[in-house]
Amino acid sequence: MHIGLLSITFSLPGCGSLKEKRQRIGGLHERFGRNPAVAVCESGAHNSHDASEWTFVVVAASRREVESLCSRIEDKIQCTVEARIIKVTHEFL
Repeated sequence: MHIGLLSITFSLPGCGSLKEKRQRIGGLHERFGRNPAVAVCESGAHNSHDASEWTFVVVAASRREVESLCSRIEDKIQCTVEARIIKVTHEFL
């Protein structure tokens, strides 16, 4: 069993409230949390309306599968989220 952590830090320029933040970025949990191999949570900047950090825990039988799933998550986020990606970190346990 291989475990990977993918953390993504976002900047939300022009976002004026926590409600707007939830509208722009809140769907991450629903989109990626449906996959049984992925756990998703907002891991930082909870009370900041113009920033957010999300962590994805990915579990698979091989490191290659973990890397592939992390890559697909990153690609999908870049196409669907109305935010600037500031930082991406990968970690394998």
